[in-house]
Amino acid sequence: MNALAPLQISDSAAFGHVGLLVGGDSPEREVSLDGGADIARSFERSGIGYQLYDGAQGLFKAIDAGKIDRVFNLMHGPGGEDGAIQGALQLLKIPVTGTGLLGSALSMDKVRSKRLLQQQGISTTDFELVALKGEQFGHITERFGFPVFVKPSGLGSSIGISRVTAADQLPEAIGLARQFGGEVLVEPAVSGDEYFVGIIDRCALPLIRIKTPREFYDYEAKYHSDETRYYCPSGIEDEFERDLQQKSLEAFDVLRASGWGRVDFILDQDKQPWFLEVNTIPGMTGHSLVPQAAQAMGLGFDELVWRVLETSL
Repeated sequence: MNALAPLQISDSAAFGHVGLLVGGDSPEREVSLDGGADIARSFERSGIGYQLYDGAQGLFKAIDAGKIDRVFNLMHGPGGEDGAIQGALQLLKIPVTGTGLLGSALSMDKVRSKRLLQQQGISTTDFELVALKGEQFGHITERFGFPVFVKPSGLGSSIGISRVTAADQLPEAIGLARQFGGEVLVEPAVSGDEYFVGIIDRCALPLIRIKTPREFYDYEAKYHSDETRYYCPSGIEDEFERDLQQKSLEAFDVLRASGWGRVDFILDQDKQPWFLEVNTIPGMTGHSLVPQAAQAMGLGFDELVWRVLETSL
């Protein structure tokens, strides 16, 4: 499970001309641009021919002109990670990295993905969908108590998420989540450490455990804070880590993810993993987790990028 397969391509020319898709209009735009800059530099070091596109319109024009052979998709969030670009490229018969249309749509939708995980016996927290009327708040607090997390259903990078510790904080948290469209869900907070499993071509990378002085691993902790601590090795005994890697692959498969990605979970004090989400286009910035986990097993950034590009084959 944790052995990387041999590289499929040894000559960069075999990739043809790559469209590197970044940016777009989602709230995760800046993270995508930062990661795209690092990937572009890696392409140059590896001799991979490419053109960078900020958003899909320029990419589609280049495809129509016959200038693009495949796409490395690093456009996070709505439009890039939710199946839209995957479906369009499928119709255009242009290979693209990572998960396809169905898996992208399922993984991006926290409500449907959690329901699927529950149906398959994979532990994930219960949740409530929030209607517009405030009287439903009482039902939520009675069911879950505090603290709880309030989240938009279709966004990553912890954008729009609030940790709520009292009933009077709920309206503001729900209002924030609603700004990002889609459904709003509330779920109980699980006490424990947060872990991340990167996946590349069926190989589960070493677990990363994080510690942050902030209330939770939010956008600031992920991308800007120098106080966030990353532990890889994670400190978990080897046999248990292999079991958690296998469970992460099962969650990845349930949501029809493929190629590469990242699975996030919290390990409670009884050593029970509670799966949070599957990310089908994880971050590739200097703070990002998949490159850190790859480095821990001797896989440098350039080879990681090459292997992600191979998922388009």
